Amino acid sequence: MANHPPYSVVLTYLEDRQEFSLQAIDRAKLTSVVAGSLEIPVLLDEHKFNLDDAFARRLGAAMLALIALGQPAIEQYMNITKDPIE
Repeated sequence: MANHPPYSVVLTYLEDRQEFSLQAIDRAKLTSVVAGSLEIPVLLDEHKFNLDDAFARRLGAAMLALIALGQPAIEQYMNITKDPIE
């Protein structure tokens, strides 16, 4: 197995191409770029350190909602539940 540095993942909505782009970036190289930008902590203890399907769904929904703040045209494609599914 290859030895990888810690990554940050960047999700970009490319509106003109109607696609998402995922990039894995060496975290050390990204530090200066993200300094002073909006940061939303997701505390693992609030989820009992359980990274399950429900956690992934909520994380994905939050990421889409953030993208929609700057690119509201994507909302026409969004059909997500914002509250936890019980």
